[in-house]
Amino acid sequence: MPRQEDQVRAARPRPSNQAQVVPDSRVRAICRKQEKINDVSPRCNGNTPCASCSASQQECTYGSEANSRGKSDLILEGVLRVEKFLHEMKATIVSPAASSFHFSPNPSHDGVFKGAPPFTDSRPAVVSPALRSASRGSFSGSPLNEIHHPQRTPISEPLYQNNYENAVLDSMHTSTTESILQWPHFEAFPSMKDDYVSIFHLEQSRPVVKTRSTVMYPYVTAEEIDGIIESFELTINFWYPTMSCGQLAQVRKLISDGIPEEDSILVCLALLTMALGCAGQVTAGLTTGTTLSEEERKRRLARRAMGDMYFDSVLKKLHVVHTNVGSTATHCLFFTAMYFAFLRRPLQAWEYINAASAKCLLLLSYSPESESEEDQERIRRIFWSCYILESDYLAELNGLPQSGIARIESSTALPGQYNTHRDSKVEEKSSLYFLACISMRRLLNRVHQLLYARDTGTALDHTRFPYVVAELNHQLDEWRDVLPAAFKFEVGFNHIGNQSTPTEHGGFLPAGV
Repeated sequence: MPRQEDQVRAARPRPSNQAQVVPDSRVRAICRKQEKINDVSPRCNGNTPCASCSASQQECTYGSEANSRGKSDLILEGVLRVEKFLHEMKATIVSPAASSFHFSPNPSHDGVFKGAPPFTDSRPAVVSPALRSASRGSFSGSPLNEIHHPQRTPISEPLYQNNYENAVLDSMHTSTTESILQWPHFEAFPSMKDDYVSIFHLEQSRPVVKTRSTVMYPYVTAEEIDGIIESFELTINFWYPTMSCGQLAQVRKLISDGIPEEDSILVCLALLTMALGCAGQVTAGLTTGTTLSEEERKRRLARRAMGDMYFDSVLKKLHVVHTNVGSTATHCLFFTAMYFAFLRRPLQAWEYINAASAKCLLLLSYSPESESEEDQERIRRIFWSCYILESDYLAELNGLPQSGIARIESSTALPGQYNTHRDSKVEEKSSLYFLACISMRRLLNRVHQLLYARDTGTALDHTRFPYVVAELNHQLDEWRDVLPAAFKFEVGFNHIGNQSTPTEHGGFLPAGV
């Protein structure tokens, strides 16, 4: 009796010009007969599924290679599929406008610069400008329910969104001091170019910040603690109102009861508050031409040494700040940048502004489950403070890398209700001053971008330049007209050297403009 394999081989086409055609029914009958005879299930012959393939309702895999993909490959495939789906959603939701503004050829008419107004009554509290209807993302949430927006970059986003919707300052603009010194007008002063050293190399060559080998805390009385915290309220927390009255009360209690030995974020925040309060006492009332008595100079030097001692203790505890993600850790990074700015260390200040900005972007995208409304408002205020400071550094130092925080400024809510001062009138002035600085920085970023952007600036276009300058000047005048009375100031050559504002804080605004 012939073997079943021989019968199957006989059923296959013969290698001749006239191949024998075997009906499919015969092949199926042979396979079924073979399955009944053999004790083990036979291997699929490739022509039709065997019993095991039919029972499992799977396609025949005879002759194909084994699936070598692991779980990570399958996950990646799913992520790519979801990402493709999100890009398709974005294409249907976002439709690029032809132009977000245009210029009026006649600057005497009311401005038609269609940018965002300096003060806006209502702004969307949406993080992602690309997906306005998307909720905040979540690491554990479904990608279809909580959509995580992609990080905006100059390469991946259209120019109309980066340049006009967001007040982004190009880091390679041509209005920095170093760029201006390259103008041909200064060729008549060869010593300015021959002996020139870049700001970066000057800062890089400075000695490193020295730290003490042991942790030392200065002795302060209850009156001194109150004076230092009050100085912090009237300086740092007035310019950048990010710290609530509740936090200040915690700082006062922690310092009064004795600084704990353990390294914690709250201890870092308290020490930074004291350091910045001392810095405020050092610089209080200092204006051009101010003469200090010898006793006053010694008092300010003692406060400077006390602030440095607090800050030295902070530097030894910063590891707990870098390894934590939360509003308090972000606060510490921002205050560290502020003290480096007080020490006139722009590179170190820029570094910690970038670190604080990165945590702000993360917390605005992924809100922690235990986050309160006060935490959310604090992060937004730190966000705007970082936006102002980073733009200030970019305006002066050429080529500084950007943190990316400006890419979402148009879709981040402006500061809201937040209790920062015990005196309600001081709190109101602080909030108005903060809003004035935000709007001024946004307008100045647009001015820099439109006039001095490396590739698209109009500074060298003699036909467009006068109209653009007139329109931007009109926008700045409108911004100045809506300033509160406490911050009003005049512009023009007749007022230079005779500038006065009702408050000391208002003196910064004309300097910025």
